[in-house]
Amino acid sequence: MRNLKQEWFGNVKKDILAGMVVAIALIPEAIGFSILAGVDPMMGLYASFCIALITAFAGGRPGLISAATGAMALVLAGLVHTHGVQYMLAATVFAGILQMIMGFFKVGNLLRFIPKPVMTGFVNALAILIFKAQLTYFKGAGISMYLLVAAGILIIFLFPKVNKIIPAPLVAILVLSVVTIASGMDVSSIGDMGNIVGRLPSFAFPNITLSLETLVIILPYSVSLAIVGLVESMLTSRLVDELTDTKSNKNRECVGQGAANIVTGFFGGMAGCAMIGQSVINFKSGGRGRLSTFTSGVFLMILIVVLNRWVVQIPIAALVAVMIIVSIATFDWGSIKRVVKIPKSDTAVMLTTVAVVLATDNLALGVVTGILMSSVFFVNKISQVKVEKIESEKGISYHCYGQLFFASTTHFLDKFDFDISHQMIELDVKHLKFWDESAGDTFDKLIKKYNERHVQIKIEGLSEACEKLLDKTSVQYSIMPEYVD
Repeated sequence: MRNLKQEWFGNVKKDILAGMVVAIALIPEAIGFSILAGVDPMMGLYASFCIALITAFAGGRPGLISAATGAMALVLAGLVHTHGVQYMLAATVFAGILQMIMGFFKVGNLLRFIPKPVMTGFVNALAILIFKAQLTYFKGAGISMYLLVAAGILIIFLFPKVNKIIPAPLVAILVLSVVTIASGMDVSSIGDMGNIVGRLPSFAFPNITLSLETLVIILPYSVSLAIVGLVESMLTSRLVDELTDTKSNKNRECVGQGAANIVTGFFGGMAGCAMIGQSVINFKSGGRGRLSTFTSGVFLMILIVVLNRWVVQIPIAALVAVMIIVSIATFDWGSIKRVVKIPKSDTAVMLTTVAVVLATDNLALGVVTGILMSSVFFVNKISQVKVEKIESEKGISYHCYGQLFFASTTHFLDKFDFDISHQMIELDVKHLKFWDESAGDTFDKLIKKYNERHVQIKIEGLSEACEKLLDKTSVQYSIMPEYVD
């Protein structure tokens, strides 16, 4: 109870102020990600409101900011384009259910095993896709579009040198909006993408037919949303853990993200997850507790209710500028320098993850491919068993080092010389670890080959755990205990 009180009311003033700053910064990104997904801007705003409120209570990381994100928008874009908004809402709800199931089954603990090259590839691919999505707005656009976007980017880069309190993206949007409205410039605005209404979201079931056919349509997208959302949330959670030098509850975060997506799907919002940029803004603004996340959601809706008639006049060029900056900030530029320093296998994993995502527009597939590739490299690395042969007047001694399992058994057997004249050999396995049935089977083959040549084996250094495994998996070992030392 004391911990709960600390999470909510241990930093009230700074949490409220930080939440207000985050809410202001959320407006352009929520609208921008809505457009990226091809849905009404209100869906991104409703999502950011609902997700922030739910994760404030149910999330596993105090101070983590969750809302509509670019990663989820990119996954949803294809579904919206082919089947419409109602299917998107259904996919969002189902993704939330999957995330909650993952949380209950402690999948959050497994997500920490995602290798850094996969995470880097995921982040870089996400940045490239966000940037690529902005290029469509330049097709057929006049010179004014290019000038406005360039001006917006310049403002976002330079304004922090003057004032670091007010979010630079918000300043860029305000300046470009004033310029276009005052000059009567004929440019596309948010109002052209959909209505911004000054009211709270209302509950409604997705208007779809509940059938196997519907499930087949939404399942791939829901799985992708669940995986991508949790990967980005765990990445963000890990970052905030490092910034605050505290630990978060990863499984509770999975459940919280799932609950938030279920709620937002029923209240007309798109899927979302934790946001790296906004979480860092919250931290740098002094936000540490759940109250900062809660405040960001509440204040966001207050702003929309009050300012909705002005929001519709924001030029699309301003949001394109914001999204380009988001893509630049998201990309891990340090990874380019690290390519020549890190192991080639890590470079291959990172580049493959990026390539798969860009080829398929599927972030989840890229992550899965990267993990599988990392696993293959890892197995190959630890399957290198070392066997030293030492000959003396007393006989032959083999000293074994490494991990004996399904991937290293053939390599292990190849290290032994079976054409010998000695009556006995000594096998030192003090530094050899037996892992599975394949290890026991291989040991069987080794003993059998020497026994066929009337050579006995004396085993030294066998650990208790390895001895138990061989008792269960090796027939030959179980009938030769007198030779074990």
